[in-house]
Amino acid sequence: MRLRIDTTLPTPIWSQIEEGVRHQVASGRLDPGAALPSVRDLAREHRINPNTVAKAYQRLAAAGVVEARRGEGTFVARRPPALSASARARLLREGAERFAALAVTIGATAAEAAEAMQTAWPQAGRRGGRE
Repeated sequence: MRLRIDTTLPTPIWSQIEEGVRHQVASGRLDPGAALPSVRDLAREHRINPNTVAKAYQRLAAAGVVEARRGEGTFVARRPPALSASARARLLREGAERFAALAVTIGATAAEAAEAMQTAWPQAGRRGGRE
């Protein structure tokens, strides 16, 4: 699993890990059941605090993206998390707000942002995304 972590960004490192894992799962780079690196290994590889990695893994487990198996490690969940319609709508709205804020701050137009989303959708949606 390859993650890009940039300590110069204002985004917390645990959030970068969480988003990176989510992206790799959504794109199919991490298959259901695939093992994630141990907390210690990932922390050592990126020279970050193990508690930071643990926080990201805990949040991913709480969201149903990964499952922690005592004594075995952390694995990509076999099934996408079951979310209520309201929870899914809330998460989509939050993600859209982050994306829109990014687009505005880099000077993109709404049309450019929509095109970027359309281009990204088939890549991110390969793992069971709805069209």
